[in-house]
Amino acid sequence: MTGALFATLLVLAGQSHPVAPQAASGVISRAAQAGLDEDAARSPAGPTMADRRGRAEAIQQEMGRDRMARDGVTMEETAIANVPVRVFEPGAGARPGVILLNLHGGGFIVDAGSMTETAPLAALTQRQVIAIRYRLAPEHPFPAAVEDALSVYRALRSTRPDARIVLFGTSAGATLAVELIARLRLDGEPLPAALGFFSGTADLASGGDSLDLFGDPAAASAVLGAYLGAGSPQDVAASPARGDLTDWPPTLCISSSRDLLLSSTAAFCRGLDEAGVAANLIVFDGLPHAFWSYIDAPETDAAFRAMARHLSPTEPWK
Repeated sequence: MTGALFATLLVLAGQSHPVAPQAASGVISRAAQAGLDEDAARSPAGPTMADRRGRAEAIQQEMGRDRMARDGVTMEETAIANVPVRVFEPGAGARPGVILLNLHGGGFIVDAGSMTETAPLAALTQRQVIAIRYRLAPEHPFPAAVEDALSVYRALRSTRPDARIVLFGTSAGATLAVELIARLRLDGEPLPAALGFFSGTADLASGGDSLDLFGDPAAASAVLGAYLGAGSPQDVAASPARGDLTDWPPTLCISSSRDLLLSSTAAFCRGLDEAGVAANLIVFDGLPHAFWSYIDAPETDAAFRAMARHLSPTEPWK
């Protein structure tokens, strides 16, 4: 395995987030660079899948609980429709009417965001945020994670019919979010009120220029092979951008200029726009893949504020 291939595997699995300091100098904040340096200095995971998952969970607990304490957010470990979830509540209590539903990142094989992607948004929106801890590949290939998300979504619609559900995800979670919407459309079910698509891909059969620049397409193929199992990346159920995007929920896409999934994020946003869907793209300069999930910096704060404005706007979604 080449160094570039292994590095890409680690990035997509939330285990590493490389950036070239000399290229980013003067572009990103000092706090962001310090955060990247700190992340790079973490002890590497061991060779087994259990080691990788243990390391990812340790980072979630460390950074997630720091963010929860800072923002006055509480977390409950529970289950919905027999699927494990983490439920986040703002300190003053959640405002009713909207539920934020999260699908975490981690290359489909680890949990690299169920706490760090969610706690800040519970505080900023003053809404309840539910992170789905879906079954992981390779033990549970596609569509297992989508089925878990579907079960939770249906249960929330049944038990809380007056609440509007807003869906968001980062990296692998962004992919799962669009796969869930594709499944809901296929089954003729109501769609989420809005979508947050953060540093992901909606077309597993296409990489793009940013993957060639900042990653290794062979490594991405290995990750997708573990996720898809016997499935095909050409299937619109796995790659919804290959299907009809009309009447999708209003969508915010966020990426960064050194993100290996920038091309994929931008391509999906452009496809939504061409289909007549309200879609906006925000790109942060000089930062790597899904930076908001593992560094604390002014850019991270700005990313979460942008997410909050879309996921819980002061005016209803159009």
